[in-house]
Amino acid sequence: MKNPNKAHRILWYECVGFLVIILLSWGDELLRLPQRIFGGAQNPNWREGAIETLVILFVWLVVFVLTKRIVARLHYLEGMVKMCAWCRRLDQNGRWVAFEEYIVRDMHTTTSHGMCPECEARMLGEFSEKLT
Repeated sequence: MKNPNKAHRILWYECVGFLVIILLSWGDELLRLPQRIFGGAQNPNWREGAIETLVILFVWLVVFVLTKRIVARLHYLEGMVKMCAWCRRLDQNGRWVAFEEYIVRDMHTTTSHGMCPECEARMLGEFSEKLT
């Protein structure tokens, strides 16, 4: 689900599917398909059609909200980068690459090396100990 458009497409398919169910429900009510196929006379029952529509809309709302939460969670989890706990290389589609290579490939930027203040202080302390 790295592509947010794919997530939106899934939700749209879901909405269209439920709309088709509602249209079939009303089509059944208006065209009286069971009576035409199996015989018998019955007038359209608008109240039953409205109740069916409300039930379908309620089920759609529950399914839509849950699907949206699941898609958001999958998008979040797939957005994570897996890093080796020992060598600090990153998993890039099954290939383990150095952090610098990952930055260059995925973020389209270059890297430069420096030293944070804590490491600099520690290194200067170790260096001064070796001199004395």
